[in-house]
Amino acid sequence: MKSFDPANLSIPELHGYLVGAIGPRPVAFASTIDAQGRPNLSPFSFFNVFGANPPLLIFSPARRGRDNTTKHSYHNVKAVPEVVINVVTYSMVHQTSLASTEYPEGVNEFAKAGFTPIASEKVKPFRVKESPVQFECVVKHLIETGSGGGAGNLVLCEVVMIHVHDDVLDANGKIDQRKIDLVGRMGGHFYARAHGDALFELAQPTTQLGVGVDSLPPEARNSTVLTGSDLGKLGAALTIPDETAVNEYRLTELSDTFIAHKDQPGNLLTVLHQHAHGLLAQGKVEEAWMTLLAFNAR
Repeated sequence: MKSFDPANLSIPELHGYLVGAIGPRPVAFASTIDAQGRPNLSPFSFFNVFGANPPLLIFSPARRGRDNTTKHSYHNVKAVPEVVINVVTYSMVHQTSLASTEYPEGVNEFAKAGFTPIASEKVKPFRVKESPVQFECVVKHLIETGSGGGAGNLVLCEVVMIHVHDDVLDANGKIDQRKIDLVGRMGGHFYARAHGDALFELAQPTTQLGVGVDSLPPEARNSTVLTGSDLGKLGAALTIPDETAVNEYRLTELSDTFIAHKDQPGNLLTVLHQHAHGLLAQGKVEEAWMTLLAFNAR
């Protein structure tokens, strides 16, 4: 592993490591207007949601690293502290990229990129009709993190109106992650698409406490067969099977395995770990626990 002190890296080098490792980053397609009422539209991947009470979004039209200039979007929110954050989907990503072109001040990126401006309800900037979710926001705070090239300009926005297209909602009126087809920014010229096989579900921890990976026997924690995901699934279990259950499982489900490897404890351990790995892939966490505990059962 190589280690780097940011103080010894050029701004482009440091930027490359940051955006290459931290991703995929959601894209804020920010619609603003200048003091003359002229629209501007630009994407920013230094962006996320930071709270629901109040509903707070933050994006950063950072200073350009090459010449330390600031962006039209930042000038606009200082002049007119309102913005519409439109989400970016796969079907509009090429147009969104085109809108990132550094056109001269006053040029309308809606027209240049072929997007349709529609009036907002509570703020002056336009919404992007092609985006399935649009957040009308008022700018609450501006935080300049530095004065040199590459420094961030944090725009803290409070959401005052949300618009969601019907075609990305499920039967319960919630946004369906399989329908919205969002994209995220990666390093260099790469993007990621949250679609199809790229999506997966993961049960989230509740207020009940999992037993933890440290509850596993040492040979399981240090297994060359079990993956980190396997250990996470095992550690999330709420209880550990008792000795009686483990012995019964060993004598029934694992009997042939123990007989076949009775004189080969190393091979037996590997086979048990492979079996547990397969069980975890099927969601059979309790059976996997009993398989792992059976090695030391008497």
